[in-house]
Amino acid sequence: MDILSYQSIPAILRENARKFGSRTAISYKKKGVYISQTYAEFYERVQLLARGLGKVGVQPGDKVAIFSENRLGWAISDFGIQCAGAITVPIYATNTGKQAAYVINHSEAKVVFVSTKGQYEKLLAVKDKIPQVEHIISYERFMGHRSFPVFTQYQLSEIETPLSPEEQSKIDQQIDKIRPEDIITIIYTSGTTGVPKGVLLSQYNILCDCEFGLRRLGGMGEKETFLSFLPLSHVLERTGGYYATLLTGNHIAFAEDVKKVMENMAEIKPTAMVSVPRLFEKIHSRIYDSVHQSSPFKRNLFHYAVKVGSRYVQQKFIDKKPVGLLGLQFRFFDRLVFSKVRQRFGGCLRFFICGGAPLDKTINEFMWILGMPVFNGYGLTETSPAVTLCSLNDIRFDSVGKPLDEVQVKLAEDGELMLKGPMIMQGYYKNDEATTETFEDGWLKTGDIATIDKDGFIYIVDRKKEIIVTAGGKNIAPQPIENDLRLDKYVSQAFVFGDRKPYLVALLTPDIERLLDFTKDEKIEYLDIDELVHNEKVQKLFTARVEALNKQLPPYKTIKHFALVPRDFSIEGGELTPTLKLKRKEIYKKYGTLVEELYMQNGSSLVFQQKTTHGE
Repeated sequence: MDILSYQSIPAILRENARKFGSRTAISYKKKGVYISQTYAEFYERVQLLARGLGKVGVQPGDKVAIFSENRLGWAISDFGIQCAGAITVPIYATNTGKQAAYVINHSEAKVVFVSTKGQYEKLLAVKDKIPQVEHIISYERFMGHRSFPVFTQYQLSEIETPLSPEEQSKIDQQIDKIRPEDIITIIYTSGTTGVPKGVLLSQYNILCDCEFGLRRLGGMGEKETFLSFLPLSHVLERTGGYYATLLTGNHIAFAEDVKKVMENMAEIKPTAMVSVPRLFEKIHSRIYDSVHQSSPFKRNLFHYAVKVGSRYVQQKFIDKKPVGLLGLQFRFFDRLVFSKVRQRFGGCLRFFICGGAPLDKTINEFMWILGMPVFNGYGLTETSPAVTLCSLNDIRFDSVGKPLDEVQVKLAEDGELMLKGPMIMQGYYKNDEATTETFEDGWLKTGDIATIDKDGFIYIVDRKKEIIVTAGGKNIAPQPIENDLRLDKYVSQAFVFGDRKPYLVALLTPDIERLLDFTKDEKIEYLDIDELVHNEKVQKLFTARVEALNKQLPPYKTIKHFALVPRDFSIEGGELTPTLKLKRKEIYKKYGTLVEELYMQNGSSLVFQQKTTHGE
């Protein structure tokens, strides 16, 4: 399908409902069982909702917010909003009521969809701050407060009343009036720094990103199943998974929960997924945990198979040389070892797309060895998002790939990556100053420091604002060091600090399961995790792990002191964005006292912090 031959996303959905009416479009779990809707059923629900939105006064160009996790209701709402000619404004399901109120007010949304009573109650708590909201519509039935009424999406859609010919005609006319330059969505940045900005993306921006991304991947078949678990509020999942799947007539299934992704993979047997590095880190960790607990024979077999696999993927995909006998060796181990691993994840995966943050080279190569290749890409909310992508024919395990069709790239004098292309945003909503600051002579300034090799592969070094400049004048990118720390089996998360300081320090959160295994082996007694991280044997364990990493680093990049934080950084705790990026300012705000205490250490070159504080 040539996506760019259509004017809009609703026009493609309408055509797919006509061509693929009986084909499964969406699956979702209800009461422990996956159930599905066909393209015809899904499009009917979309049209009924578009009719309902018109009845409550939604006009073309109006903004309608969705405050929900991934589910069928989200998809019906989004397409229904577009078919009504309106603009979708997603709100992260993890946002607080205050954060949601900011997005609702700034976007001027008068209608808000909510998924559950919990989301409704967040808005109820701030109802006096969102006086312009006229209707709250829920995907689930519950009693609302009389001062803040709520009705269901079913009620709004009047499910039992079919579309009349006149209503059908009106919706078709609305779809036909949508132009490529019309705004499809306002997506508010997740706010790693400062106040979120509303990114204006057009139909054409999204259509180009889907088309050029699919071209890079060699297109999609007609029997793909995509498992969706990243928030649809984020443009990576929305364009790279949700739209790309439904626009090509394929099947999308919603995971129950981020914590159940691997379980849902085994059930749904997806052929493609979009993810951030955290999933691959967990897959790598889980597999090696299982190997570690197996017999010596199986352990040795697995490690030897990985060595053969490493040589194979390097020779075939990087060097592009004939594999000969090595290919036979690899196929033997693939049948004996790797095919069994793939079965644990459904057994049908053709590829993953990874974005949001750099994926460690070792983990990426490991995924290719397993036969579940990961195509790294790069982009921003402001670029719809993808502007670069690796593929089966063009891969470097530590690169984000080459530019997509019609994307121009260059590096500024300081190494900042700058972009031009048809998927780049129309600007920031009601923020001309920020829009002007983001562009220079028509080039989008990404805020990321990058390098480009002789073959045209792009490598992201780190965020420009996150580059650490030590007191000695050394410029250090923290993310690669944090990635290396997270590769250690006892480390769950890592935060490296050192700006304007004489050396680097780190906060580490332990992998609790592995730490508990260690306590059993060492017969350590403890009251709780807070006490456990101060145990002398645990301190020595982590000291040894960090020292091992330091031996691989130049002196100015080594971690001189570190502290263990007993709990993982989380979205709920305010340390992570909804796409699992570190919110560095928030982490420092919360643990700043602890970080500064690390610079008051004396004695050995690597000292474990003896006490943990949780901020003020």
